[in-house]
Amino acid sequence: MTQNVKATLSFSDGRPAVEMPLLKGQIGPDVMDIRPVTNAGIFTYDPGFLATASTKSAITYIDGDEGLLYYRGYPIEQLAERCSFLETCYLLWYGELPDKERLEAYETRIRKHTMVHDQMSRFFQGFRRDAHPMAVMCGTIGALSAFYHDHLDVNLPEDRELSMFRLVSKVPTIAAMSYKYNQGLPFMYPNNQLSYVANFLHMMFATPCEPYFANPIAVRALERIMILHADHEQNASTSTVRLAGSTGANPFACIAAGVAALWGPAHGGANEEVLKMLDEIGEVKNIDKFIARAKDKNDSFRLMGFGHRVYKNRDPRAGVMRQTCHEVLGEMGITTEQLEIAMRLEEIALKDDYFIERKLYPNVDFYSGIVLKALGIPVKMFTAIFAMSRTIGWISQWNEFMSDPERKIGRPRQLYVGAARRDLNR
Repeated sequence: MTQNVKATLSFSDGRPAVEMPLLKGQIGPDVMDIRPVTNAGIFTYDPGFLATASTKSAITYIDGDEGLLYYRGYPIEQLAERCSFLETCYLLWYGELPDKERLEAYETRIRKHTMVHDQMSRFFQGFRRDAHPMAVMCGTIGALSAFYHDHLDVNLPEDRELSMFRLVSKVPTIAAMSYKYNQGLPFMYPNNQLSYVANFLHMMFATPCEPYFANPIAVRALERIMILHADHEQNASTSTVRLAGSTGANPFACIAAGVAALWGPAHGGANEEVLKMLDEIGEVKNIDKFIARAKDKNDSFRLMGFGHRVYKNRDPRAGVMRQTCHEVLGEMGITTEQLEIAMRLEEIALKDDYFIERKLYPNVDFYSGIVLKALGIPVKMFTAIFAMSRTIGWISQWNEFMSDPERKIGRPRQLYVGAARRDLNR
């Protein structure tokens, strides 16, 4: 909301000064409303939008300096420990945690939409078997609008809500189908007697030949991963979803755009990069050599999964994920050379002054990659599971944007550095 405090921008060339009001959120730093500068015939230059708020939002709050992440005001650590993923979905969409009756109704409605149209199974045959699951998900999620084109009026709250139910229900089914197709295995239909996360593991790992029962430790570990990744404020993929939504595009197209943005290794592919790094190190005896390389500023090698662009102190998700990681490895009795390397790296990073002084603590990507690997999930599926987790955040952010009376089509400006006008002399 607007305060009585204003900033004044003056110019040395004599043009009139510009006053810009300061806006105050519920918590966090003040925000300068720079829109009045357009009246002076200028605009701002901010590569990467690092100092620009593109929207108002009441969904997620991050304080990178203090290491805080809140969904609708609730600390992420509390939600990950005490709530289910579907409770978190309800919270992100509706703004409040559900009571028992509302949660049961929400879960029932989710179960009604877990199947995808049977014709969609033919889509997969158009992809090579070795296609990356994210490539398959980009295409198939976008194609949902061809099968569920009813009730797609983005201006109607009830149509937006139905789209949320369809996406949260069907994206796990599509993700599991992407894996099955990649492996040359038959698709498994959803089992709506199972919980949301257990059902996904069933679709991933069950076969028609024999019954499959998901390990409760694996279910809870994956549930925590999904809660921790459900939303993360105005990150690259969420901003992509909002930007696509600003054109009036249907929600399936917007979420497909988010999947495409998430696929990048600098965003959703970070935990894949952690496993690649562990493979590069190869053996525990090589760790000291690679630590030395990481400290050498002239060496291109970088330790993946340490530090964070937003969190300058600690990643609040990492503590929960660290506990989950040790629970999974300990209680399931899993050990491999790769996991031993990871645990040794963690030990060094938490004690070595080089890492401590630079706040290069293991982040959520470091631990989530290790946990997913321990659960038997292929590295190619890591980002697909991230997309599945983030779907509720994307669609909630899209819904908030579409509900905003101030929404406008996104149209960033540019600082033109090309040739000035020149005439064609021929």
